[in-house]
Amino acid sequence: MRLSNKRKAPLYNFINTALIMFLVMGILAFFAEEMRFQLLGMEAYLFIAVPAMLIIIFYLNGRQIFEYDSDGEALHFRNRNIVPFMSTPLSDEFPKYKFVKFETFTFLFFKRLYITINSKSGNTILKYEISYLTWKELNDLKFSLNKVIKNNKEKVNDE
Repeated sequence: MRLSNKRKAPLYNFINTALIMFLVMGILAFFAEEMRFQLLGMEAYLFIAVPAMLIIIFYLNGRQIFEYDSDGEALHFRNRNIVPFMSTPLSDEFPKYKFVKFETFTFLFFKRLYITINSKSGNTILKYEISYLTWKELNDLKFSLNKVIKNNKEKVNDE
């Protein structure tokens, strides 16, 4: 199964650009208020604070693009940001038989996927940011991962 929200990259780029423009306009409005009008007082700082908070929330939400591929004998996970210099992209590929379990963590609008795999040094936990997946995409991902776990357990029981 393949899952990707790469088609939404233009939307995320638009939101990013709009938030940056909102911040720039807020800074200009703040300086215009402070230098010329002087009507608002301390409330003028909201011109900068509100856009800054929105940008912080957008970036704290994690990497926007998530790709998953379970076709073949390996699992592929890719997670990247739309702004290349903001964070390093994650790309992991490992055989299906090494996949042990997964957990999803959801808090407000933050979603994370924790994958546990067998490695030479014990179990390794890989973390992916899936905040920008829809509920349907998230359910499809969980279904596919559960299917891989089930197949792994059947292979162990057959041996």
